[in-house]
Amino acid sequence: MFATTVQLPGILAHLGPTLDRYGYLAVGGFIFLEDFGVPVPGETILLAAAVYAGAGVLNPVLVGIIAVVAAILGDNVGFAIGHLAERKLILKYGRFVFITPERLERAEKFFEHRGGRVIIIARFVEGLRQANGIIAGLTGMHWLRFLMYNAIGAVLWVGCWLTIGVTAGDHLTTIYHEITRYSLIAVGVAVVALIAYVLMRRARRQRLADESSVGGPTGK
Repeated sequence: MFATTVQLPGILAHLGPTLDRYGYLAVGGFIFLEDFGVPVPGETILLAAAVYAGAGVLNPVLVGIIAVVAAILGDNVGFAIGHLAERKLILKYGRFVFITPERLERAEKFFEHRGGRVIIIARFVEGLRQANGIIAGLTGMHWLRFLMYNAIGAVLWVGCWLTIGVTAGDHLTTIYHEITRYSLIAVGVAVVALIAYVLMRRARRQRLADESSVGGPTGK
């Protein structure tokens, strides 16, 4: 499709033949599939396309529009998967990973009140980007609310990487590695904080239970 002499840096190099052959179709298809969990390099194809756009091979505006639309559609497929999975089915198999009715209800309330910020942030985090639509659908988040925050996240994500890819040139690989590293650190911190929170809640419940048992039936 495109005859180019663009040299993609580092980890992006293997995507050159795909972009040369399929162009915009590869950008839209990879991002769409990645965004509901299919293991394809959606983010890296976006970066590779941004380098091509910076070299004048692809139109940066068209790359941006295609990427945003593909990201929104992909996440909405994930949302539909999560939404259509029956609650009974989730609870039936969720018990193997400690999903109880009470925990699912708390997750639904959390996502209903704070899910918007989570969706926007998750767009930039590997792993969460592919799962946030499914999680939002599972927890019963309203579709229009999800669509709004998902669109905001998609525009920010595409705009950020497209700008970096067009302007960074040979420094792109270093920048990508650094951003990815810090996003993984952020995920690690969030996991540690969540574990600490769960342990504190468990310790508090145990302490209250011990105090109640000591007080007996007439205790306050």
